[in-house]
Amino acid sequence: MTTVVLADDEALLRKAMAALLPLEGEITVLAEAHDGESAAEATLRHRPDVLVIDLEMPGVDGLGAVARIRRDLPGQVILMLTRHARPGVLRKALKLGVQGFVSKAAEPAHIATVIKTLHGGKRWVDPDVSALAVVDDCPLTDREVDVLRVTGEGYSVADIAARLHLAEGTVRNYLSNAMQKTQTRTRHEAARYAREHDWL
Repeated sequence: MTTVVLADDEALLRKAMAALLPLEGEITVLAEAHDGESAAEATLRHRPDVLVIDLEMPGVDGLGAVARIRRDLPGQVILMLTRHARPGVLRKALKLGVQGFVSKAAEPAHIATVIKTLHGGKRWVDPDVSALAVVDDCPLTDREVDVLRVTGEGYSVADIAARLHLAEGTVRNYLSNAMQKTQTRTRHEAARYAREHDWL
């Protein structure tokens, strides 16, 4: 039996996976989480064989949750779900020790197979995810993407600096560069432009 914690802010998708994964055989869902913070808490509390976590969630995102979990559970097996796999994001996830990467559009049977594969000590990156990561037309650096992602959540420059552990002047420089590259007038326009082009 493989135990799992599911973390996804899309309640419908999370509930569907929680119901369908056990039907694929020998998978038990120990807990569900709706954001990165609760994902980290549930993982540390339940110690599942595999954490299945969405990359994009409000507040602490998937990568942030993984970084927290790694501090206390360095050996935790993690499967990350994503709609868009940018090269920088894929590199960060792998650097954090994420063992699996699967598209959120995958069938539950496929996700179940990957969960069992990871529990068996192997790695897995879906071909469509790796293909998306290779084809990258995003002119933004990873840090510019980070800053725009937090901007898109409505935070001020000071808040962004605090959340990303950067100086406010550094944040303003990243935002200025991002606005030039996206040819937009405000940081919010730049964040919206980047999201519309699937760069965030």
